[in-house]
Amino acid sequence: MSRKAAVAKKSWKTLLNHLVLILIVLLVAFPLIYAFAISTQSLQEVVGRPALKLGSSLVKNYREAWVRSNMGRLLFNSIFVAFTTTVGKIIMAILSAFAIVFFNFRGKAIAFWTIFVTLMLPVPVRIVSTYQVISDLGWLNTYVGLTVPLMASATGTFFFRQFYRTIPDELVEAAQIDGAGPLRFLWSVLMPNSWANIAALFVVLFIFGWNQYLWPLMITHTVDMRVVVVGLRSLIPGGGEMLPEWNIVMAAAMIALILPVIVILSLQKYFVELYIETEK
Repeated sequence: MSRKAAVAKKSWKTLLNHLVLILIVLLVAFPLIYAFAISTQSLQEVVGRPALKLGSSLVKNYREAWVRSNMGRLLFNSIFVAFTTTVGKIIMAILSAFAIVFFNFRGKAIAFWTIFVTLMLPVPVRIVSTYQVISDLGWLNTYVGLTVPLMASATGTFFFRQFYRTIPDELVEAAQIDGAGPLRFLWSVLMPNSWANIAALFVVLFIFGWNQYLWPLMITHTVDMRVVVVGLRSLIPGGGEMLPEWNIVMAAAMIALILPVIVILSLQKYFVELYIETEK
């Protein structure tokens, strides 16, 4: 095969790959595009024959969604819950993984596998017992009750354990020779090498905390303590002959998507860095 033919074949292969990727992106993004289009249309347009086009009611619908859902309060609660639980999970995961990897103590393996086994227990299995504990502590309908039970993360512990096991023994020995204690070693050596991992895990855990629905629904009973995912439900009538105003609902959903999208776009480079380091 000539050089020219090889270049042409490679160009066609690249073009085909890009076309497939574009098609996949369009398939994944279509529900969001359609929801945004509906959020800009009037109720008559939505009820009649919704089309994939921008309407003339964008500002009106978004203002109505913000006011009727008390969106400012909902966003504050969701930001607080997602950020607090994420930071708490990362701190606990780092400390527990640090202890498991760099300390020798009796029952270390049992401690790790006890944490790891909790990954096999879905949230609904343990949610009743957790609710009972929170109720006995008087934490119902409080920020403490919303965040503290969600802070334990077996996934984060396993993630950092695997990373810390790649730290060379020579680095640990050098820190010991320099007189660095455990906390100094953690702060001065491990943490500077963990920022990409922390950022990548932050994105995953933040989105998980932002999308929490069942737990906030169970322990909160006032409008002021609702998170945004639960608050969206208040825009949909519970029954009767009232027709849901889907244009308002979709406008509120689009507002709720803004912050998670910003977090993903801001920290996406750390996923690339983490992937490159893993490949090495």
